[in-house]
Amino acid sequence: MSDQVMIRVDHLTKTYAGPGGKAAVDDISFEVRRGEVLGFLGPNGAGKTTTMKILTSFLAPSSGSAEIAGHNVYDDSLEARRRIGYLPEDTPLYKDMTVLEYLEFVADVRGLPRANRRTRLKRVVEQCGIADKLGMHIGELSKGYRQRVGLSQAILHEPEVLILDEPTSGLDPNQIAEIRTVIKQIGEEKTVIFSTHILGEVQATCSRVLIISDGKLVADGTPEELSVGTGAAQILVDVRTAKPDLILDMIRHIEGIGEAVIVSGGEVPRFRVTAKPGAEIRGDIARVVATADGVDLLQLTQEKANLEDVFRKLTSREGAQS
Repeated sequence: MSDQVMIRVDHLTKTYAGPGGKAAVDDISFEVRRGEVLGFLGPNGAGKTTTMKILTSFLAPSSGSAEIAGHNVYDDSLEARRRIGYLPEDTPLYKDMTVLEYLEFVADVRGLPRANRRTRLKRVVEQCGIADKLGMHIGELSKGYRQRVGLSQAILHEPEVLILDEPTSGLDPNQIAEIRTVIKQIGEEKTVIFSTHILGEVQATCSRVLIISDGKLVADGTPEELSVGTGAAQILVDVRTAKPDLILDMIRHIEGIGEAVIVSGGEVPRFRVTAKPGAEIRGDIARVVATADGVDLLQLTQEKANLEDVFRKLTSREGAQS
């Protein structure tokens, strides 16, 4: 992966007029490098679409700045937009056109040279899996194929950056899997940022995740880093003991423990232990249990939190306050 920064957002803020003047995007900063596939997550109204509209020059920021491949999206918007492929949530398609007519129209708008246009069209329709649909009217296509056509128009001019807003919204599981494959293939060549409500999409497709809540950036990292960094990972401890309450009390007194509970009893009770954010407690648990009389440590396993756990912890009101 190149170290070249393709998207740079610096203290970006967007406030809409109205009572209270609440910021839809509130002082966020991040960078995306060439070759990254970035998942942009957040609940409804978190600021995802507003951020994407600023990145694509549809909205002007209230303050701060954003750049695409070194070009300011407000001061140098034409050059920035030349480097962007954009698929908004409501795919802008002309349903009375055939697929080929529509892509030819997009090629004209984008100024693709006629000398290599046929080669480029062939490459794009094969990549998006619509080669057998070129003669069909767009209005006759399923939603999954309309999304494929939308992706085709977004990458036709070979943009350096691809911005996708809810690209799998409203699709069935089979269609989602198909679009996921296309996005992963495109991500091998482009810088991709896409928003979604489907957390499994991010886990399966993205090399990095941003989470936004109430207009603020609350997390930035790989899914693995977010699981560890939020303290959401849990440790299961299996022991052989006749005194589970005593062991539980010993574990709870370890520094860095957030929560410890007994989840099953019997001769081999199981404890579920959650660390405080950033704490590494496995070694301490092993040492404490090993010093207890009449206790055998059978297994100590770290359970990794899934992205849904992390998302809920960071974006729910209860999680944000904890």
